[in-house]
Amino acid sequence: MTTPPLRKDAARNRERIVAVARDLVDQGTALHLNDVARRAGVGVATVYRHFATPEALLETVAAPCLEDLAAHGERALADPDPWRALTHFLSRVVEAQLTDAALPPVAAAAEDALPPTTRLKQALAATGTTLLDRARAAGAVRTDLAAADLVPLMCGIAHAVSVHGGTTGDRIATGNRYLATLLDGMRPVPSRA
Repeated sequence: MTTPPLRKDAARNRERIVAVARDLVDQGTALHLNDVARRAGVGVATVYRHFATPEALLETVAAPCLEDLAAHGERALADPDPWRALTHFLSRVVEAQLTDAALPPVAAAAEDALPPTTRLKQALAATGTTLLDRARAAGAVRTDLAAADLVPLMCGIAHAVSVHGGTTGDRIATGNRYLATLLDGMRPVPSRA
């Protein structure tokens, strides 16, 4: 069943609500639907009609980033070099976590408010698993690294960078440095004869 298209005024209101939410998230301000309504210049009922919860609004703000990561994952899956595919994908994940303030809380949430968020997160997890499995099969990754380890490791890098601070460019460079260190640790340990 498809959802009918929004009327032009409703679509404009929704876009304004999402834009205000984006600004608030980027400022590090928690989303409160009443505050979003006031700042967007719409009634509270209008916000609730589009977004039943702050989590649904936050997931909507994060959706373009999740979609971009999913598309990047598809491109990584097409790369014939398993190690390069995995490292480029993980690099993009770290960069996204550092440049889109909506992504970390949505990625870390145990439950999703919107079905599309769940589908995107599942697709990203499947991509990460496939890329890791390919790299492991090629002997490029240590055998004891599990796919379930990837999300906490990427979140750990993002958290470490957020504690470190700095400008956006510094944060990305720091994140890449931390990721490079992690990637070195993911490589198989040479056997000692």
